[in-house]
Amino acid sequence: QVQLVESGGGLVQPGGSLRLSCAASGFTFSKYAMNWYRQAPGKERELVATITSTGGSTNYADSVKGRFTISRDNAKNTQYLQMNSLKPEDTAVYYCNTVIIATISGKKYDYWGQGTQVTVSS
Repeated sequence: QVQLVESGGGLVQPGGSLRLSCAASGFTFSKYAMNWYRQAPGKERELVATITSTGGSTNYADSVKGRFTISRDNAKNTQYLQMNSLKPEDTAVYYCNTVIIATISGKKYDYWGQGTQVTVSS
């Protein structure tokens, strides 16, 4: 089965840094783009960052550009999110995600990790 397991969350002061990891298994990791989402209480889930299958291209939400960096190590089936200059508004549960669309049927399949809590507070 496809599994995505996040780790690395915790409590950090404003201006601090955290590095999140997502360990993937059950599929050919190197063939698929990967995403990080986050969701704060009372707010919709937000796409934070995306990385292509090879790691050659990345995209970020405007709110995190210049502060967050997404990366991946296909040999280790792992993707990362380096978060610097953290702000209280970054507080959320962060989720690892990938999407597969079946060529014949056109059906969309979403896979999610369990999430890891990031709290930015003094």
